[in-house]
Amino acid sequence: MRLFSMYRWVRGSHKLSLRSRGFMEAPWAGGVVLLACVVIAMLLANLPMTKEYYHNFLETDLSLVVHSPNGLIDWAFPQGMTVEKFINDCLMVIFFFTVGLEIKREVVNGQLSSMRKAILPVVAAAGGMLCPALIFAIFNHGTFAANGWGIPTATDIAFAVGILSMLGDRVPVSLKIFLTALAIADDLGAILVIAFFYGGELQLGLLLIALLVMAGVYVIYRLGEKRMIFYMLPAVVVWGLFYYSGVHATLSGVAMALLIPMEPRYSKEYFIHKMRWLKDHLLAVEASDEEFPNEEHRFYLRQMTRLGARSAGMSYRLEHALAPYVTFLIMPIFALANAGVEITSLEYINIFHFSPEIGSVGMGVFFGLLVGKPLGIFAASWLAVKSKMAVMPEGASWRMLLAVACLGGIGFTMSLFVDSLAYTDPGLIDRGKIAILMGSTAAAVMGSVLIVLFSKKQPQE
Repeated sequence: MRLFSMYRWVRGSHKLSLRSRGFMEAPWAGGVVLLACVVIAMLLANLPMTKEYYHNFLETDLSLVVHSPNGLIDWAFPQGMTVEKFINDCLMVIFFFTVGLEIKREVVNGQLSSMRKAILPVVAAAGGMLCPALIFAIFNHGTFAANGWGIPTATDIAFAVGILSMLGDRVPVSLKIFLTALAIADDLGAILVIAFFYGGELQLGLLLIALLVMAGVYVIYRLGEKRMIFYMLPAVVVWGLFYYSGVHATLSGVAMALLIPMEPRYSKEYFIHKMRWLKDHLLAVEASDEEFPNEEHRFYLRQMTRLGARSAGMSYRLEHALAPYVTFLIMPIFALANAGVEITSLEYINIFHFSPEIGSVGMGVFFGLLVGKPLGIFAASWLAVKSKMAVMPEGASWRMLLAVACLGGIGFTMSLFVDSLAYTDPGLIDRGKIAILMGSTAAAVMGSVLIVLFSKKQPQE
């Protein structure tokens, strides 16, 4: 009976493991986890028994402090590091690093690798950034909130692609590729916006040292170095230099990602020759079925694993290895730390609130995401296709492209990040967060409804 119970427990654990693995591999899973973390963050920030602990925890100091009793030594690194800053300035470096790897992959041999492939998503992304920025400026020009124009310009790829996946075959594959490429181009645009408009006061000496370190990494890259340690150690140094230079530290992740080699350490011919040699020696080891794998077998299996890993480019290996941690750990933690807004009055959720001095962050962000993003993406795409600059995605209609463009209004992760950089006033930051959540939700609902409606009408056309 005990053996049978143990067998059932092991079998149940195996099934649970397979289900969890299947869930994590689903394209929509990241969006679901993020949404759950948003709800949890809002509850933690507003429930009477948790809100004080929630805010106090985020403000906890994490700096390493060295202090002598006589006061001769008083040193802290990194200075002013709290839990919230650690999440936004350290953990999010890994997120931006993977974004940089994705951008490089798409530019080298993906949807942005040629002018013909890249022109439509790049033009659409540019329109999708310009239009919401203009709408935000209409509501906030000349006010204290004017600096937040970059908040509604971003698209959250996890939510947008996740919703497309849940809608199944209603959307042509070409438009799914279009939205993915657009979101990646949009991420690149957001990175440039952060770099040029939301950095601090520049310390040119530190920035110059960081650039020299990166130049050194580029030299060893050109010399053909493929060992990871020669890229990861400089990446940590560059992060520290960016952190104190006034350029936002997360941009060090993007900069270093672009220097990671995509070429494999071993060639195809070497891989085939070496794998055949290992296989022959593995088969030559004398052992019964019960003894497999013995120590000698395991040696050859380890060599095969190492050979396979080094026959894929470092960039691909890192992107594949980091993806689940970014999707199911770093981005949810970011959501838990940044989506929690304490709603002290109904005025916070009134996106139509406006004053001549402060402006209206709510209306600027909400209508920027819900109206500006779809309008900018659609109008730029229409102009590019009609002017023969680009071609329409295969099997797509203008109505369906408009519906997909609405999903571009899901700002969330990058919008929340820009919101935390754009303002120093907690009230403006919180109003921006509420507007991001409301605008992203409205864009997701509108895009989903339009896709369902237009896909039903498609066969009749």
